[in-house]
Amino acid sequence: MTLSVRKVAAVAALSAALAGCGGGAGTPQDGGQARMGTHAASGPTAAPASPSASASASASPLPGAPGRAPTLAPGPNGLTPVFERTRQRADKTVALTFDADMTSDQGPRAASGERFDNPELISTLRRLQVPSTVFMTGRWAEEYPDQAKSIGTDPNFEIANHSYSHHAFKSPCYGLPTLDGDAARSDVEQAFAAFRKAGAVNTVPYFRFPGGCYDDRALRALAPAKVTAVQWDVVSGDAFAKDPDAVAEDVLAGVKPGSVVVMHCTRSAAPVTEEAVRKIVPELRKRGYRFVKVSELMGK
Repeated sequence: MTLSVRKVAAVAALSAALAGCGGGAGTPQDGGQARMGTHAASGPTAAPASPSASASASASPLPGAPGRAPTLAPGPNGLTPVFERTRQRADKTVALTFDADMTSDQGPRAASGERFDNPELISTLRRLQVPSTVFMTGRWAEEYPDQAKSIGTDPNFEIANHSYSHHAFKSPCYGLPTLDGDAARSDVEQAFAAFRKAGAVNTVPYFRFPGGCYDDRALRALAPAKVTAVQWDVVSGDAFAKDPDAVAEDVLAGVKPGSVVVMHCTRSAAPVTEEAVRKIVPELRKRGYRFVKVSELMGK
């Protein structure tokens, strides 16, 4: 299979994963551009903020939210800023990020034995000493509080906000239910509160839109949370993948200095991620790359 064909397959698999996480049946067109790290909104006000021009420190923005960490200054008209990758090209750093997805209505599936966690992946990241950022939903933290606390008290990791319910902030978005402005802010607050209740302390004021879908309205709704939205420039294709070699090859082909890689920490939806990581990490280190958390990447 050629690389281009694999990338098409990866996008299709990622679309299926997002629909599965949201309980709906979406299509790649439902916010697909944003999911690939390209802004879905049209118009000049939707452009991502420049990290080199606007990095700053943010105080705790919400009840239960994290303390100071590098963030970006607000975008035009006060919109939430968006970070995709650092513009620093000389330093060979890369951030592996993992979405711990679980929706507010998937409790029965977890109770019946479906695993939305991936402790083997976390163990491998620890063993390989790979600093990582986990974008966690509040519902995931409630389902796996011991793991959320373990991740959130380990200096190797930082926990970022992936919403509470994994509902969309923009419609259409892979069939996900959509939150309005007030509900969107409440959803973010609820996720931070879930992290705090679980005992996670290594939290950062970053947010990843469910489905990666956003527009100016979503950035405006998120603005009171005073977080930086974090996208990515490398899609791993790990969602529902069965071949860890293909996942590893897609990541290795896409990484460049300053890249943000999106992967998943959900065993049922991304069963080969841990094996792929065992292939990706030594190869990137052989190429001279150093692994960092998003907070370090954003602070450059």
